[in-house]
Amino acid sequence: MAESLKELAEVEYWVWLVIAPIMLTQSTWLFIDARKRKRYPWFWGLWGLIQFPLPLLFYWVLVRRKRKVK
Repeated sequence: MAESLKELAEVEYWVWLVIAPIMLTQSTWLFIDARKRKRYPWFWGLWGLIQFPLPLLFYWVLVRRKRKVK
């Protein structure tokens, strides 16, 4: 575990400056769209804030596609 923390500390700062807006944008979009569709907006927003790109992919498959079929 200590090794993984060392690796995180060695990541360049510009990488974090690129990753942060991507995750924030993903989280915001997921929250707004899920709220519009009444599909657990806080869950999708928080999950989108901590991981990329799985929340977006799961959202498209589980929420967006399911709504289009009906």
